[in-house]
Amino acid sequence: MIRLEHLSKKFRLKNGGFKQVLDDVSYTFEEGVNTGILGLNGTGKSTLLKLLCGSINPSGGSVIRTSSISWPVGFSGFVVGNLTGYQNLRFISRIYRSDYNKDKKFVEEFTELGDYLDEPVKTYSSGMRSKLNFALSMSIGFDFYLIDEAFSVGDAKFKKKGMEIFRERMKDSTVIVVSHSVSNITSLCTKAVVLDEAKFKLYPTMEESIEVYKALGQKAKVTKGK
Repeated sequence: MIRLEHLSKKFRLKNGGFKQVLDDVSYTFEEGVNTGILGLNGTGKSTLLKLLCGSINPSGGSVIRTSSISWPVGFSGFVVGNLTGYQNLRFISRIYRSDYNKDKKFVEEFTELGDYLDEPVKTYSSGMRSKLNFALSMSIGFDFYLIDEAFSVGDAKFKKKGMEIFRERMKDSTVIVVSHSVSNITSLCTKAVVLDEAKFKLYPTMEESIEVYKALGQKAKVTKGK
């Protein structure tokens, strides 16, 4: 379970003002309920994931976690460029008290990076790094996986391979997906929440959430066109 209690987050702007992305939000993510967060660009979806996994602190309120939670899948910020692929894996396995030998075998087979795993990650191509990032995320068994719409797992062949292992993980884990893509939400989730005006807007069905989100998109287009 992940429980948000009066959660708030704001950022200071260069002009001295503040941007409020979450304002007094209370909500509980239950294990077994795959939830999508729909929101327009700039509404704070990625910020929400960082708050959920603890990589940034809230401005107010709290996040209570009783389950293990991944970092946003595919997020590269946790990988140290000066370390090799193997060294990054050992570090992550140690932090999460996972079996390094098991994780090592998975990463080797899944990425097919071969001897490159002995090289510093900063020497990798963007595609190689994407493969490593995704494999590191999948090597650890989490109760909740956090999915950012921007995550990428390389070329078409690898994306298919990645989705297969991801759906395998979903049999025993719960996902929280942030996206402005309705298709991403409907393919992975059974419930959707709309993030708008720094609030969670809740509706009885996913269909209603999607309709509200689409209406927000149309409104934004009209406003922008004026």
